[in-house]
Amino acid sequence: MSNLTRTSPQAWLPLTVLTLSAGMWGIIWWPLKQFGAAGLSGPLISFVSYGLVGLVGLPFLLRERRIWQGQTRLLLLLGLFGGWANASIVQALLTGDVVRVMLLFYLAPVWSVIGGRVFLHETVTRRRMLAVFISVLGAFLVIGGTAAFATPLSVADVLALSAGLAFASNNLVTRAAHTIPMVSKTIAVFVGCGIVSGLLVLQQHAIQPDWSPNLIIALLAFGFGWLALATFTTQYGVTHIETGRAGIILIVELLAAVISAMVIGGEKIMPREMIGGILIACAAVIEATDTSAESQ
Repeated sequence: MSNLTRTSPQAWLPLTVLTLSAGMWGIIWWPLKQFGAAGLSGPLISFVSYGLVGLVGLPFLLRERRIWQGQTRLLLLLGLFGGWANASIVQALLTGDVVRVMLLFYLAPVWSVIGGRVFLHETVTRRRMLAVFISVLGAFLVIGGTAAFATPLSVADVLALSAGLAFASNNLVTRAAHTIPMVSKTIAVFVGCGIVSGLLVLQQHAIQPDWSPNLIIALLAFGFGWLALATFTTQYGVTHIETGRAGIILIVELLAAVISAMVIGGEKIMPREMIGGILIACAAVIEATDTSAESQ
């Protein structure tokens, strides 16, 4: 029986929520660039915005401990994977080229499909294997093709790749942690990101910016408004949708990032990167239209 059949007639809700969430994540680079221009480093942005939300949410997390205490390890993994995914992608977007970072991050669907098969025993059809191959080929073109072997990846590239892997891992754990309430899952990601980014702030010894009231208000609005909503809706979506399909649906994030970076940010995309991005998008379409796995 398909996932859609099991959740009918409300199957459209997680699909819609996850699509809207992906759009929010896709244009998140813009406020990050504004904070960077104000003198904030990536770890400092993550520490303040994610950390404060996680701190405020701790009482709610502890209040639900009787429900999730049987899956404490999974909750810790949610904090670890979710924390690293968010902290690393913030730094990558802040210091790297938005289009390139997002294209590399979007190997996440590949990890989701593979991880869904290995850990959750989800069906991987030939169409999905083809989607994985095309995605990898697209990413290979994005990082420079054969020239990538001659020069090392940049720090932003490595962070983007690791963020995609951590994000996919977080999605897998989210689906496996079926007894953990949605609120606890969301707060765990914020707490984890606050801890990870806090450690990075201590390691960097970055120069503190001018903490003006406007900057503090903007960070609070960013954390408690944008990030909290986007994270909660993502957790909801990936909980109710098959892992591989959820990763592909988030292609909206990639499209939103690329289009907004070109229109708003004035970034240029190289022909090779464009071909790589098209291949990744084609892989998304191939996987998203594969219904054979759902009929089982």
